[in-house]
Amino acid sequence: MPIQPTASFKDNLQLLPPIDGVQRIDLIDAAGTVIASIENQPGKQGSAAVYQYLAQQFGALDKAAAQHGLAVFAEHVPDARYRPGAHPNVDRLIAIAEGGEALTIAIIAA
Repeated sequence: MPIQPTASFKDNLQLLPPIDGVQRIDLIDAAGTVIASIENQPGKQGSAAVYQYLAQQFGALDKAAAQHGLAVFAEHVPDARYRPGAHPNVDRLIAIAEGGEALTIAIIAA
């Protein structure tokens, strides 16, 4: 069951499943190429948690998953729109929500 995101990314993170057993999240395009990885390390753990959650809830990173992910990232979305490149994991969701190619989310265990 998807969470009901609040206006606070920090609060939303508390609603997501833990990422203790995750080494990284790989994002894979239609050709099977890993186009990005999100490591489970300080500074990226929030994004790893969001992407793991999206994989669990939606199965893939399609338009619906991206839109929900943007709601989870909450206050980071306006900043990402204002400063492209500052939040690459949010930028990716924006691109997919606006019609970009869907991606496969692979959770790599630690």
